[in-house]
Amino acid sequence: MAFGERLRLARLRAGLSLAALAEKVTPKVSPQAINKYEQSEMLPSSSVLVGLAQALGVSLDFLMSNQVVALDGVEFRKRSATSEKERALVEAEVIDHVERYLAIEDILALPERPSDLDAIEPADIDDLDAAEEKASWLRDKWNIGGDPIPSMAALLEERNVRVIEIDGHDGFFGLTCHVKRPEGKPSIRVVVRRNVNVERNRFTLAHEVGHAVIGDCKGAKLEKAMDRFAGAFLVPADHLRKEVGTGRTAFAYEELVRLKHLYGVSMWALLYRLKDVGIISEANLKNLFRTPARAWLKSEPEELKQDGETARLEKPQRFESHVYRALAEGFIASTKAATLLRRPIADVERAFKG
Repeated sequence: MAFGERLRLARLRAGLSLAALAEKVTPKVSPQAINKYEQSEMLPSSSVLVGLAQALGVSLDFLMSNQVVALDGVEFRKRSATSEKERALVEAEVIDHVERYLAIEDILALPERPSDLDAIEPADIDDLDAAEEKASWLRDKWNIGGDPIPSMAALLEERNVRVIEIDGHDGFFGLTCHVKRPEGKPSIRVVVRRNVNVERNRFTLAHEVGHAVIGDCKGAKLEKAMDRFAGAFLVPADHLRKEVGTGRTAFAYEELVRLKHLYGVSMWALLYRLKDVGIISEANLKNLFRTPARAWLKSEPEELKQDGETARLEKPQRFESHVYRALAEGFIASTKAATLLRRPIADVERAFKG
């Protein structure tokens, strides 16, 4: 991605017009000059470059790096009304994180290898039942078995998928894309999620895996097919039937809590899964919308603890592990590690020395 494109992305991320950015930059520069920078018609002087970075709240590395040429296949599926500023915010965060990820891989001289998702050609499906079948197919292909998945993040990282967690805005949950790199460097697969809560984080990753496996769904909306895939991937039908039996007419609250914790999903994701596999009827599910259970859509009951074991396992580990390995082997200093991790040096030193 050229300097001009990065400058424009940073400006949109900051929510600034050309004139507003010109007012903030020291030394002073005209809106017309900034427009020429963005159009790659001219380059700023070193002093103006520093001023632009400071005014936009980004690093010089972000503006000048050439590790990422483009993000290919970025779609903001969750909210069609996503603003240009919100899109820029997400894309800038993803590029920044990917470039730090690639930097530490270069420092460690790690070999290039594709992810297991790259070996899968997305296929069109006919209906939601086919999405269920695709989830079972992928479990078989990856030899996962039929038990609950302890960590979606670890599952993907073991298969060389870069999992990135960002802040993002409230309308964004996740995306999957290919990162195009300079000529001679293979593109890499990245799955991005916004940190919401443990249940949502797990479901988002499973949903994004669905987009890598399924191309389109002829008989239903694509996002519904992705949700069906995610539910089936996280809560296998056979395992669920063994846990609760079939033809149920009622559940105790504590029984539902145990199940949602077992599978690491939200209460409503569990309820929809019970309906999808035929344990409760469509009518039973609809009736729940007329009860106090409707409130669970906005406030997750018995939420998985943010400092609990499932939450700990669900944090992406690979990037941080690479940084501390490079620090331990003397390839980088603590200051560089802190820059890569975006953490205070004192925190990095404490984590390194124990």
